[in-house]
Amino acid sequence: MVWLMAALGLGILLLAGDALVKGAVNLSLRVGIPALIVSLTIVAFGTSAPELLISIKAGLDDLPGIALGNVVGSNTANVLLVLGIPALLAVMHTSECETRKSYLQMIAGTFLFIALAFTGEFNWIKGLVLLAALALILGDNLRDALSHRRAANDAEDALEDLEGADPDMPWWKIGVFLALGLVGLPLGADILVDSATEIAQRFGVSDTVIGLTFVAIGTSLPELATTVMAALRRQADVALGNVIGSNLFNLLAIIGIASLVAPIPVDPEFLHFDLWVMLGASLILAPFVFWGRDLNRTWGVILSVLYIVYIVIVLV
Repeated sequence: MVWLMAALGLGILLLAGDALVKGAVNLSLRVGIPALIVSLTIVAFGTSAPELLISIKAGLDDLPGIALGNVVGSNTANVLLVLGIPALLAVMHTSECETRKSYLQMIAGTFLFIALAFTGEFNWIKGLVLLAALALILGDNLRDALSHRRAANDAEDALEDLEGADPDMPWWKIGVFLALGLVGLPLGADILVDSATEIAQRFGVSDTVIGLTFVAIGTSLPELATTVMAALRRQADVALGNVIGSNLFNLLAIIGIASLVAPIPVDPEFLHFDLWVMLGASLILAPFVFWGRDLNRTWGVILSVLYIVYIVIVLV
């Protein structure tokens, strides 16, 4: 029964996160916020809402292993699993993508996160540091995007590519989406965290292990679905950009905001192993970003096997 409740909580989280994104995107467009700004801010935050609510709930319940494990485990899964499985289905021509700047920002954010983790706790001061770094990155991306948009003069394309955008969506429907998201996210987070805690106690494992495995994989499912579809459509830039953007938000926004709500102590196990696995997984992307390598099926096997090995080590 506890596994069914955990699955229910995860399902509510994912559906509520999707509803919140659709409602927020269309509300923003209806009140006149440009599609470009919406895509860089509201969509990015909205798709990270499930992870954020889980980390806040876990922090308030004094379960720092789930709060931190959710982020660290998700970032590792995003590279090894979310890119590995789609690469098994179709070759992703990442050599054609221009993601160097975003990738370097992700690596810088990863090093900043690890450095702060070694202080032993993410408190409100560390949270503000992470959010300040995120604000700088978003501001830089916004300047680049606006410059590119003016040069290309394709604002209409931005609206078409924006996730969940429907210029004709009626106000009542926007309200329903927002309500479902705002009610469903805390409800799903509450059910999932409580169920995950019970699973950890029942099997004699720590909340850290549950956060790194079950919760992390569950909250990476939207990224996996997006990346699989991007790979099948030969949209390597969407696949790679999805992973890089998600990892950046996980590190800077989720822990940044969650640590303002409640301090998050860092389990020594993170410092000895998991943070370095996360960094190693991030560095694996370097050949695809800088040296023109494509993500083919061989790399898909390598990444997937590495993730399975990591999960086995964590569970054993």
